[in-house]
Amino acid sequence: MTADRGFLGVPYARLAALLDPVAVGAPVVADAGDARETVRIRMARAALGTMCEPGDLDAGALVAALGPVEALTAIVDDEDASRLLQRIGGTSSSARQRARLDEALKRWRARGTLESGVRALEMAAHVGARLLTPEDAAWPDGLPSLGAGEPLALWVRGDPGRLAGLRRSIALVGARAATGYGEHVAMESSAGLGDRGFAIVSGGAYGIDGAAHRAALASGHVTVAFLAGGVDRLYPAGHSDLLRRVADTGLLLGELPCGSTPTRWRFLMRNRLIAASSAATVVVEAGQRSGSLNTAGHAAEIGRPLGAVPGPVTSPASAGCHRLIREYAATCVTTVEEMAELAGPIGAPGGTAGDASADASVRNGADGDDLTVLAALSDACGLEPGDLARATGRPVRDVSAALGRLELSGTVRLTGRGWEAVR
Repeated sequence: MTADRGFLGVPYARLAALLDPVAVGAPVVADAGDARETVRIRMARAALGTMCEPGDLDAGALVAALGPVEALTAIVDDEDASRLLQRIGGTSSSARQRARLDEALKRWRARGTLESGVRALEMAAHVGARLLTPEDAAWPDGLPSLGAGEPLALWVRGDPGRLAGLRRSIALVGARAATGYGEHVAMESSAGLGDRGFAIVSGGAYGIDGAAHRAALASGHVTVAFLAGGVDRLYPAGHSDLLRRVADTGLLLGELPCGSTPTRWRFLMRNRLIAASSAATVVVEAGQRSGSLNTAGHAAEIGRPLGAVPGPVTSPASAGCHRLIREYAATCVTTVEEMAELAGPIGAPGGTAGDASADASVRNGADGDDLTVLAALSDACGLEPGDLARATGRPVRDVSAALGRLELSGTVRLTGRGWEAVR
């Protein structure tokens, strides 16, 4: 009988026992052949998810080039950047590429291990979460549009069969500090769209998100909440009961393993999943600096239909929506029928996608690194580039470049204590 050598030192029988309780679909077995390859792929994606921050384009590119199994093996086996680049693209790599990959490898190795992936599977089984990977038939159709930013995996609470509802879904997003007008529109829109067969996607936050989820639940429709931390970390705490109800009748989704804490930059990265998984995005109410404009930017970037609800011209809470309509070709929507017209099945033409070039400006004139660094500085002050790199999971070189751009725009400044956001 052939010995069970396992994957990276973990026996296949143990891996199958870990993966089976969290599998989506057929039971996981440890037999030879294709079954073992499935075990390796799922284990690799679970482990990589503990090593990489959401939206890590370096990790996405490595997995796209080598596959998850070879990518994890290279990280765990301490393969150096030069050899790895030769495997990926021959001998034409530059010193900058080698330095970037070397920095990324150090970052990933410091954040997680294969055993971290094992613990992630154990914690998921404990709370009843499932591991969903791009190899699964239930993987949301819209996520590949993110390219290298596509999640390595998703963790799911709720019936995975409801994932099919994302093919006909609309994201309703907006300000946490919503007005009565905004919450009324969100609830009416959510219930009306649900009546027309749309799943309602949002982020579980206070304000517009919560109103959209509550109305969908009250109407007996499917609603999906993307979380910025682990699916066992129901945040905000004031929405714990609401999110449990979403898990019971809809879905909670997140790309970070159970136990992961939501942070400001993780919220920004989470927004790309809301935009990509939905057939259209509607901003119900948003101020000039609302985080929902970040979601709108992601939707515009990947060509998803984008709508915005107008509000009173005297209301600062609607200034962001008016800006989307005026400057970035978002469709002005005032009724449920107009919102429904925006959305067709994901991947099919339909609605008005808006101006994709608006993405950077909608997101306050910053690219992804700028937003991530700015979010980290908004939570603390007096930080050095090295501190920001560790906090955000971005290379020091990219953090320094982002700081330079943000300083030129007057958004951050260098003081005697370090870098600070300009309040």
